[in-house]
Amino acid sequence: MIPVCRLEDLPAGESVRLDLEPPIAVFNADGELYAIDDTCTHQDASLAEGWLEGCLVECPLHAASFDLRTGRPTCLPARKAVRTHPVSVLDGTVWVHVESAQPVPATAPHTAAAGQGSAA
Repeated sequence: MIPVCRLEDLPAGESVRLDLEPPIAVFNADGELYAIDDTCTHQDASLAEGWLEGCLVECPLHAASFDLRTGRPTCLPARKAVRTHPVSVLDGTVWVHVESAQPVPATAPHTAAAGQGSAA
């Protein structure tokens, strides 16, 4: 398990990028926490920098969209799913459960822009 942040530091509609190998993004989608591999499978772009609407994140590069629950793309140009990772909260800290990820120096938090028409 890898600590992500305090729960209160990840409000709804935002994400945190973990600089691991591979990078992982943790999202708060309307109060539900999800973790996926952070790199779009169509082309190298950070999904943590994408637009979040409900349980979908849209890649900022070419608008491929991924379901945070399954990792599956919901539209082209992406065809391959991203890996999902279990998330838990213990004593107010968000944890992501990963099997094979290595830390990389310098972590950087990101804010996912809320999509138009998303529920608050």
